[in-house]
Order: sequence, then structure tokens, then C-alpha cells
Amino acid sequence: MLKYRNIVCLLFISIAFQLTAQQDTVPKQPDSIAVVLPPGTALEKKMFKPDPKKAVFYSAIFPGLGQVYNRKYWKLPILYGGFMGLSYAITWNNSHYQEYFGGYRDILDSDPNTNRWHKLVPYQYRDDPESIDKNWFSGVLKDRKNYFRYYRDFSIILTVALYGLGIVDAYVDAQLFEFDVSPDLSMRVEPVIFKKADSNYLADSYGFRCSFSF
Repeated sequence: MLKYRNIVCLLFISIAFQLTAQQDTVPKQPDSIAVVLPPGTALEKKMFKPDPKKAVFYSAIFPGLGQVYNRKYWKLPILYGGFMGLSYAITWNNSHYQEYFGGYRDILDSDPNTNRWHKLVPYQYRDDPESIDKNWFSGVLKDRKNYFRYYRDFSIILTVALYGLGIVDAYVDAQLFEFDVSPDLSMRVEPVIFKKADSNYLADSYGFRCSFSF
């Protein structure tokens, strides 16, 4: 019996020794893990926030620079499209204004060599421009001259307004750059029981209640 007890004890000692050796060979996990990010990663970069003063300054120097500074690139085609359209309107109206202004000035003087108004007479007088009633046609030239001058000046005013609008837009974009404009509108529909005590006219009834939250 003593021999078997010694064998059993040796077996337990051997098993315990092997388990202890295995525990010593297994690497221990650290309590905390320190994560080191390489330089230049997105988390290390500073969050962009435009300065309203710089946005106004850049827009005042050249239209569209404020929008580029605010990273609102999608507004550039709208802004420059407006400037191109207004520039064409100014050029077109001014060319016609100069044409009718020169013809109006020539028809009023007595110099026969100044006859730019001949090119402006109606089609039926092109063969003999001098046969037209000059008093009547001078009034027509004056009206058309004033018409094109009005729309030329109006186009210039719109161009200046668009320039100012670009400055204001850049300033507002910079001020509200971090403002959350995402839609957060939700609707909730739930059944409801209307008690008789809630109304003097209805008995107990069932219905639905709709509520909006934003």
C-alpha cells in the first residue's frame, strides 16, 4: 500500500510541476494597451475651422476665394456663372447704347459726314435714309439709347450686388461652419384611448395620436 501511495504522490507532484511550468511559459497580457499613432494620421490632424475675417478678406480680394477658403467648392460654378452672365449683359447693352448714342448725336448735328444713324433706320428706308422723318427718328434713337443705358447700368448694379453677396456668403459660411443643419425631424404615431372624462361630448373612444419632434 505504501508503494502505491508513493507512486500516486509522485504522479500528483509531476502533474503540478508541469502545470506550473506551462503557466510560466504563457506570456502575460498587459493591463492596458498604449496605442501610438504614426504622425500625419487623420486623428492627429487638427480639425479645420475657417476664420470669418479671412473669408471676408479673401472674397474682397477676388470673388470666389472666400468660398475656396471655406471649402464650399460647389458654389463656385454658381458664382462665376452669375458673373459671366452679368458681364455679357453689360457688354451687350453697352455696345447697343454706344451705337444708338452715336446715331442720335449724328442726326442732331448739321454735319453731313456724320451719318452713323443711317445704319439704324428701318429696313424700308435703307436705300434712301435721308427720306425718313428726322424729328420722329431722333425720338426713336433717344428712346433706344436710354433703354440700353438703363439695362447696362442695372447690370452693373447687379454685378456689384453679386460681389457683395459673395462676401456675405463667405462670412456666413465661416460663422456657421460648425452649425449642425442636418434634418432631425421625426414623427410618432401611437394609439390612444379617449376617456369620457376628457370630453363632455364623447364617450370612451379609440383613436390615434400623431406627434412631431424636431
